[in-house]
Amino acid sequence: MTTTLILQGRGLTPDIAGAIAAELRGELEERAGHWRVFTAAATPEVLADLRRRHPVDINPLPAGFDPAAVRLLLSDMDSTFINIECADEIGDLMGIKPQVAAITAAAMRGELDFETSLRRRVALLKGADTSALEHVYHERLRLNPGAEALVEGLHARGAKFALVSGGFTFFTERLRKRLNLDYTLANHLDIEQGRITGEVHGAIVGAAAKAEFLLRLCEELHIKPAQVIAVGDGANDLQMIRLAGLGVAYHGRPAVLAEADVILNHSGLDGILAFLER
Repeated sequence: MTTTLILQGRGLTPDIAGAIAAELRGELEERAGHWRVFTAAATPEVLADLRRRHPVDINPLPAGFDPAAVRLLLSDMDSTFINIECADEIGDLMGIKPQVAAITAAAMRGELDFETSLRRRVALLKGADTSALEHVYHERLRLNPGAEALVEGLHARGAKFALVSGGFTFFTERLRKRLNLDYTLANHLDIEQGRITGEVHGAIVGAAAKAEFLLRLCEELHIKPAQVIAVGDGANDLQMIRLAGLGVAYHGRPAVLAEADVILNHSGLDGILAFLER
């Protein structure tokens, strides 16, 4: 059975693409921004070995995935769509980043349930002035490479973009307006008299809520989960990644790498667009 491999990444050269194709006894084809190899030798063991030896992303196009049918992409925000964990950075301004970041890391590895981890982190942020949120947004938050191109590429194809986050609406709403995002979902920090109270208002947006959001948007758009791409990096992204027609790990933790269809460690987020070419 012939598999289509997509090769991409900043370190990819024609020589590396040719060497990979030769090793797999495959046919090589250059595309805009990436290369494709058509081969019958791409076993999981072979792919793992190639990834270890070459500084590029090497991913099979999943059998049954229809690029033309994609109508929606859901992306996690912190450390996926953007470069930081917002709660950690607020903690940094309060002088408690190590304590906050340790809880974040445990949750992303799946060692601590997300709801508990979020409540613990927000409790540590109690008393922080909202100016800290503004500082994090304007001075520390940056889009990860390829984020804007990904949104624009999806819209050009008639697909929607949803930013779904275990983080805070303070950030998702600003990004929605700035980038013309179609949907957002995140947690509401409780704020009184300009300071964080240490509580979250309403239900926690964790793994289950992200998956439910995916299904709700499918119903609203009259599409199936197979027509959705889900992108994330941590354990609380796994449920939506499992539901989606294409699950993408962007600089993912081990739990996500084990289940994602696509692993991006050397490409920007716009590398996802290569999987939408017919």
